[in-house]
Amino acid sequence: MKPTAERKPVRTITRLGRGLTPQLFLFVVLPLTGLLILLAFGSLVLHSQAMRSLIAERGTRAVHAAADSIDQQLRHRGLAVQALAGLADHGTPPEDALEAFDFFQPEFEGGMAILSSDGEVLASSNAHDWREFPLVPLVEASRASAEPQFSAPLPVGNPPVPTLVVVFAGQDTAAAGVFHPETLAGSILDDALPPGSQAQVWMLDAEGTVLYSRPSGPGQIDLDGLPRSAGQEGVTFTDSLGGEYVIAFSHVSTTDWSLLLAEPWETVDNPLLRQTQAAPLVLIPALILSLVALGFGIRSVVLPLRTLERRAATVGADDVSALEQPVGGIAEIKSLQHTLVQMARRLRTYQDSLRRYAGAVIRSQEDERRRVARELHDDVIQALIALDQQIQMAQRSLRTDPTGAQQTLGDLRNQTTRLLDGVRRVIRALRPIYLEDLGLPSALETLAGDARATTGLRVSWELEGEPRRLLPQQEIALYRIAQEALTNISRHAQAKSARMSLQFAERGAFLRVEDDGIGFDLPPDLENSEHYGLTGMKERAELIGGRLTIESSPGRGTTIVLDLPL
Repeated sequence: MKPTAERKPVRTITRLGRGLTPQLFLFVVLPLTGLLILLAFGSLVLHSQAMRSLIAERGTRAVHAAADSIDQQLRHRGLAVQALAGLADHGTPPEDALEAFDFFQPEFEGGMAILSSDGEVLASSNAHDWREFPLVPLVEASRASAEPQFSAPLPVGNPPVPTLVVVFAGQDTAAAGVFHPETLAGSILDDALPPGSQAQVWMLDAEGTVLYSRPSGPGQIDLDGLPRSAGQEGVTFTDSLGGEYVIAFSHVSTTDWSLLLAEPWETVDNPLLRQTQAAPLVLIPALILSLVALGFGIRSVVLPLRTLERRAATVGADDVSALEQPVGGIAEIKSLQHTLVQMARRLRTYQDSLRRYAGAVIRSQEDERRRVARELHDDVIQALIALDQQIQMAQRSLRTDPTGAQQTLGDLRNQTTRLLDGVRRVIRALRPIYLEDLGLPSALETLAGDARATTGLRVSWELEGEPRRLLPQQEIALYRIAQEALTNISRHAQAKSARMSLQFAERGAFLRVEDDGIGFDLPPDLENSEHYGLTGMKERAELIGGRLTIESSPGRGTTIVLDLPL
């Protein structure tokens, strides 16, 4: 007894260590306390690095979104020129085509034009001198790629303003549009940057020429200190501009332009950094809340769960009253208790149903054995006795009456044939030999013929699709389901005719048995009903991965369909 008393405290400590309460304390409260101490000494450095990453990510997202918007506007203008060329290709006069696209004039402030296949201007929306644009190379490049082509920025006007030409070559004609990149970028970036922002933005072409800048004029940052990022995206920090700046850059893929955003680090760092320095103070109420939540969890979760565990362990096979007593706790635990009660009741119902079904199976086996014994006794044994008597008579009359002996032997042959048919019928009822030798369709056809011969039902048989062999367990299951269905029809349906069909499709096999009998009302829960034959058919279907559907109503017969996926 003494060693047991010594080991009991150890088991108690081990059990307590596995409980939720100490685990919450060890893995929640203590780590939060350590984290609070760590953040109190290292918050400045850690949050400074976090702010740099945050600002870099914000700048990257902002410049990437602006570059995407510019890229979409460029593609939109290219599609507009493509649509104008397509309209002219369909026989619309150039002047009428330009007039139809008059609503695009605000986007093409330099005008639009219809060109010939050689790049000659056929019609334009203004009196611009189109010869100063490289139309012919753009037309040839567009025809080769079947895509709108953009020119490099061209200095046009006095003072020169960067101007862009987009050209699309159709089958017989081409179209061109002229617009200013500065206007395009300004419509997007001026709205993206709030008033009073110290951020500066540049849009550069592939050669590094400034197409747009904001702000412009005195105080603008020297571009020599900024990275050239054509075809690249990213963010960097630099001190070469008289202070630390966050430089984010992105790529406009349609024209190979670059978009740069420069923002002073101090304008975004100081307010956020002052807030992050107070982060340890914020964790103190969080720690208090975690302790409150821990107490709430122990009272409303841990204790009710332990009570529910003890109640569930004491539930008997036929008694769930202990589990039904309230244990308290949160709504989820009450729902869990309700689910456990329902599960215990359902399990008890299933057990009762299983016992009834097992009894029905045993009775069915005994009935089958009695039927086989009765058939063997009434048919086979009696026929064998009759054969023996007639053989004796034939032997006695063989010498005295050869003609009568010959007739007796003929009768013996007929009786032997009937006896063989009866024995084969009994064997087919026990094990369908045709199923293994000739396949499922032949076995079902023979089954339909036996039903016609033994029950007097008009049983029709149909085969659809290309027959193929199934797995042995699938074929015997389909055969037994059809056999049980015909047996139910002959015993209960009071039907005059029945129809059995087997269909082979690409995705599966379908067995259908229907009758014109009296039908019946289907119970809502077939497993807990007294229809053991139907229950056995459904279980056979589920064992081979099939789905059995039963349709019946009083006065309308019964239809049984087995869907077996292949």
